[in-house]
Amino acid sequence: MELHDDEGRATPRTMLGRRLRRLREGMGQSQRALAERLGYPNTYISRVERGEQLPSEALVSALDTHFGTDGLFADLLEMAQDASIPDYGRVVVSNQEKATRIQTFTSSLVPGLLQTEEYAYALFHTSLPGESEEKLRERVETRMRRKRVLSKDSPPFFWAIMDEAALKRPIGGLKCMREQIAYMLEASETPHITIQVLPFAQGAHPMLGGSLSLLTLQNGTTAGYVESFASGEPVESQPRILELTQRFDVARSKALPEKESLELVHAYLREHENDDDS
Repeated sequence: MELHDDEGRATPRTMLGRRLRRLREGMGQSQRALAERLGYPNTYISRVERGEQLPSEALVSALDTHFGTDGLFADLLEMAQDASIPDYGRVVVSNQEKATRIQTFTSSLVPGLLQTEEYAYALFHTSLPGESEEKLRERVETRMRRKRVLSKDSPPFFWAIMDEAALKRPIGGLKCMREQIAYMLEASETPHITIQVLPFAQGAHPMLGGSLSLLTLQNGTTAGYVESFASGEPVESQPRILELTQRFDVARSKALPEKESLELVHAYLREHENDDDS
């Protein structure tokens, strides 16, 4: 039985499953035969066809190759992932693709565009306790796909400022944090990525308890996005953008310079390496 939205309409998720079933049946293949050919469990293929689970990027690549569909399944997966993003987040995702500069501040977490899969999974697993494993993995893959904006041919300048709490809090355990911090340090070597840390010693700042993204678009305008616990707000009003820009500038003025910031990040990596995982 196909899954639909609340109004009974087909969704990108069910469109993907329906197309897969039609192509498979058109080739006279059973689900089991297709699964064996591609090296995936039969139950996985079945859930994808029923719209109960999105396929991984590896699976859609295998499907496009197997059926000769020239990226069709990859496009459908991207549509389905975008549809799973809350309404308040779709504006920022769309603008990220068009941005020439992305500035972001996070008060207690590593910015999403710098997160590893394990770190993102730990966040979703804790904040969404009733979510199925399949749904959690789908959320992680969606977040990982958004990171591609930083590795495209002409990537935007990315300026990330994070509170020191993001480095101190062991999300997902010490091993997860070591890998996360090492990943950030590697990313910082890329010329278009700048990372700064706002240290505890600075005390209060104007963005405690939330996160902010400022996206400079190709036409020179700026779009904003404010996020807090389980909610977000896209911002386009220029007076509000001016207020948010001022908040970001204050946070930047309180942050350590880039060199000192990375030294602090290195210090936390050593601290997590010296801590006992047990």
